[in-house]
Amino acid sequence: MPKTLKIFTDGACSGNPGLASVGFVIEDEQGVIKEFSQGIGNATNNIAEYTAVVYALQEALILQAEEVFLWSDSELLCRQLLGQYKVRNENIKPLFDQIRHLVRGFKNFNVKHIPRSENTVADGLAKKAIKEQAKMVASAVYAGGEESPSSKG
Repeated sequence: MPKTLKIFTDGACSGNPGLASVGFVIEDEQGVIKEFSQGIGNATNNIAEYTAVVYALQEALILQAEEVFLWSDSELLCRQLLGQYKVRNENIKPLFDQIRHLVRGFKNFNVKHIPRSENTVADGLAKKAIKEQAKMVASAVYAGGEESPSSKG
């Protein structure tokens, strides 16, 4: 029986462009086998959405999936991957091409647009990574700026 994985992905952005992050959840027949969230620096929301799919598909290949069902709340991403919309943004094209290359590693690949209400775990993971990234940026700014009050004699 082929190894089938369900993947839910999401990208998040604080500002557009702004601090961006990705989140994904991978499930097999038994349930959740992988949750992932990570900041990706400054990007647009669409770049974050695409990057989340790239990371998730790379993980699916590592897990030796043969069949992948991908769900996303990004209508643009889903329609572009299904060939219903053209990819016109020059910054998205390399990610789109990378996804097309990655899906060649599966016997079967399916994409479906879902409402955000059905993508809450991936959405939460992406938002969590934004918050963690914002804290790191804030502490780096403070560390590189003025002396802390405790260091003043």
